[in-house]
Amino acid sequence: MPTAQKEQFLSTIVADLLPYLRRYARALSGSQSTGDKYAAATLEALLIDRSVFETGLSHKAALFKAFHAIWSTSGALTEGSDVGISARALRHLSKLAANTREVLLLRTIEEFSDEEIAAITDMEVSEVKELYKIALRDMEDSVSGRVLVIEDEAIIALDLQSIVADMGHRITGVAPTHKAAIDLFNREKPDLILSDIQLADGSSGIDAVNEILKTAKDTPVIFITAFPERLLTGERPEPAFVITKPYTEEQVRSAVSQAMFFSSTETLRA
Repeated sequence: MPTAQKEQFLSTIVADLLPYLRRYARALSGSQSTGDKYAAATLEALLIDRSVFETGLSHKAALFKAFHAIWSTSGALTEGSDVGISARALRHLSKLAANTREVLLLRTIEEFSDEEIAAITDMEVSEVKELYKIALRDMEDSVSGRVLVIEDEAIIALDLQSIVADMGHRITGVAPTHKAAIDLFNREKPDLILSDIQLADGSSGIDAVNEILKTAKDTPVIFITAFPERLLTGERPEPAFVITKPYTEEQVRSAVSQAMFFSSTETLRA
């Protein structure tokens, strides 16, 4: 393939994968602005050297490997101007064992295999497996709290309730519409929101969440959707956690544990 065509081909691939890299960088850093800086730095590095795409990895794994080359050598977690949840996330991250959060996110949210994670992070597969166990323990030993579910599909809503309740959290209610979500939120303030983006009456979970966040801007939100690209646009507000349907129980448990962990306050109890 001629060089010009090859570069255009890689540019198209990177553009398609960029929303997922931004999702990962945001969740990893605890900050949209910080995550985007690392994603941008990765793209700048690829403009200079695209040899990572010649390592035999999948295109997504190669892109994430390029990201980690920057993430692991630049001091990573640095306090910036972020406030609220973002600032608390950075403080909590600094207390976690090295590489546990990376491994957890790469496996549960981005769905890489242990072998791919080892290649991305330059670790042994055995080390990846051990760090994953540690990550799960650290996250699931976090605080418990109240969870509002915004979901119009009854079977999915029941499944989410079961997963969250089994983790020790309490469901404040299930809202199938925008109006129901606002009513439930006003009745009892949750510590976490799990939300779909398309609701039963044609209303929007995004609009419902945005309305809620006007008065409770520090409430963490996890979106569960078949259309993640609609949320990962680079426009604010943008969620730290976006889980793609069909989801796995492991993905939900991971995201809920992390969201509870990073937004924990003295008012919550394990």
